[in-house]
Amino acid sequence: MKSLKPHCIFLLSLTIVNSSFAFYLPGLAPVNFCKKSSTGDAEECQHEIQLFVNRLDSVESVLPYEYDAFDFCKDTNERRPTENLGQVLFGERIETSPYKFLFMNDLTCQKVCTKSYNTTSAVERLKLDFLKRGMDLNYQHHWIVDNMPVTWCYIVEGDQKICNPGFPIGCLVNQEGTPKDACVINADFNKKNTFYVFNHVDINIVYHSGDETTGMAARLVGATLEPRSIMHSDHEKPSCEGPPMEIPYEFNSNFKMTYTYSVTFTQNNAIRWASRWDYILVSMPHTNIQWFSISNSLVIVLFLSGMVAMIMLRTLHKDIARYNQLDQADWVKIPPGANITYEEAQEESGWKQVHGDVFRAPRMGMLLSVFLGQGTQIFTMTFITLFLACLGFLSPANRGALMTCAVVLWVLLGTPAGYVSSRLYKTFGGEKWKTNVLLTAFLCPGIVFVDFFLMNLILWTEGSSAAVPFGTLVAILALWFGISVPLTFVGAYFGFKKPGIEPPVRTNQIPRQIPQQSFFTKPVPGIIMGGILPFGCIFIQLFFILNSIWSHQMYYMFGFLFLVFIILVITCSEATVLLCYFHLCAEDYNWWWRSFLTSGFTAVYLFVYAVHYFFSKLQIIGAASTILYFGYTLIMVLIFFVFTGTIGFFACFFFVNKIYSVLKVD
Repeated sequence: MKSLKPHCIFLLSLTIVNSSFAFYLPGLAPVNFCKKSSTGDAEECQHEIQLFVNRLDSVESVLPYEYDAFDFCKDTNERRPTENLGQVLFGERIETSPYKFLFMNDLTCQKVCTKSYNTTSAVERLKLDFLKRGMDLNYQHHWIVDNMPVTWCYIVEGDQKICNPGFPIGCLVNQEGTPKDACVINADFNKKNTFYVFNHVDINIVYHSGDETTGMAARLVGATLEPRSIMHSDHEKPSCEGPPMEIPYEFNSNFKMTYTYSVTFTQNNAIRWASRWDYILVSMPHTNIQWFSISNSLVIVLFLSGMVAMIMLRTLHKDIARYNQLDQADWVKIPPGANITYEEAQEESGWKQVHGDVFRAPRMGMLLSVFLGQGTQIFTMTFITLFLACLGFLSPANRGALMTCAVVLWVLLGTPAGYVSSRLYKTFGGEKWKTNVLLTAFLCPGIVFVDFFLMNLILWTEGSSAAVPFGTLVAILALWFGISVPLTFVGAYFGFKKPGIEPPVRTNQIPRQIPQQSFFTKPVPGIIMGGILPFGCIFIQLFFILNSIWSHQMYYMFGFLFLVFIILVITCSEATVLLCYFHLCAEDYNWWWRSFLTSGFTAVYLFVYAVHYFFSKLQIIGAASTILYFGYTLIMVLIFFVFTGTIGFFACFFFVNKIYSVLKVD
């Protein structure tokens, strides 16, 4: 690595960052469209454009709902596309809609259906109440055309164009007359205690074509819409003109509501099919990343990490040279008149004095080895997943691919987990190999599954579309017990066949007494300080990750995320090694658990930030949504704790083995 020049590192970083724009999975073929009246072969192009609907979600609630949960117009021949494991786990429920139209066939005010509400019907009252509750909580539609989200583009302050991959089902003007959320887009929405439902959409389909006359071999490169609220005077032949569609706060009279839509087609050959997601991702709200700010943060962290590494190497080099010169055999070379003892010569750095205890087996070595085995599995899974995402295999266009890839990799990586856990447990002198392999296979995954199952029970109770079906839970258990557990046993078998890792120095039979420690070399302050620097290099990206999870925004910065992942690994390693060195110099040789907890404490800062994000950024209301938020956050914190703790442990483990292997110890 010493031969790697700084400009080479910079070029490598640019390559990784630029790969964050590689959105499309190789082999994801475009769909060609053509006019029905054209002479093209029907097998080579499609005439009809089918609009799909996804689940509805809200920034004020963690509970998403299926399209069918609301009283919207439904497709008579409803069918669902095939969903992968990631889509099911994320609660995506894509289905067909009654919105269908032919390519290049403009339509004006086409009726979809009419909904009637009778005050005497309890069922219809419940449907309308649920629809009004959705408008009050600002639930939003998510429509899909040709595997591309239909976006709602609007202008905000400063003439900035924002394209949101969703649009609200309606809005509310409260009893104070203050328009809420989407009601601000129209001055006609001004009646107090009134709901305005968006029952009409103007859809614009943008296509790229080489033939302006027939539209042959056309590809869709954009789909936008504008929601409108219209009170139709004639429900059989709507004209899409009139005042807004009002729903009173109190349902006290019968009424009808007609859903309509209009479609226009626009040709734009300047937009290529491969870059059709650009206008969505670049103009999304709250994701206009300050590139300079992030780059500056990364440079600072890299510079700080380099300084720490340089200081450590120079200091250790001097310590090792001094100790080897002051070996017991060379003590006679010190002048007799020098007023100094051998112990005093070593007083400046006392890490050599604990060489007989530094490799003493830790307490609860079983639990530590289990955590390290699981951490190895998580680390490998994360690295491969992010690398594939950088190459564009796990892009937003390939829905559910990221979660599917992570789950499959975790299942297949049971062998490294079992091997690392068993090998370290044998190094610690453990003999209960059956207990070790069972805990490795079931402890951390079991905690995550129990938490996930309890959250799923809440989703089931609330009737949310995010509830994972029972069949999928059975499939996950089958993957766990049928593949991951046997692979863990295989890894443990090879791990226990290997001899334990031999330490470079012998361990004394009687433990050395640890001297009184200063405040900064005590375990708790050191562990708390150890997580600050790693958290400092991830909190910027953490904001956007939480936005993508809880604010329903697409995350696409996989290039930067991979860079931050590499820097996190380096920072966790160097911060843990630095603090481990300070504790050894203070003659405190209990470094096993401390090295794991030092970098693992970053997860505590992650939890604190998640709490801050909940109260400062989100508008979530309701006990169920709050429980779900913190329930899923605890899963993230546990995984991150094991992940970062494993990084710190192995960095410190290799560091301690290295420095004690080069000493001349009698």
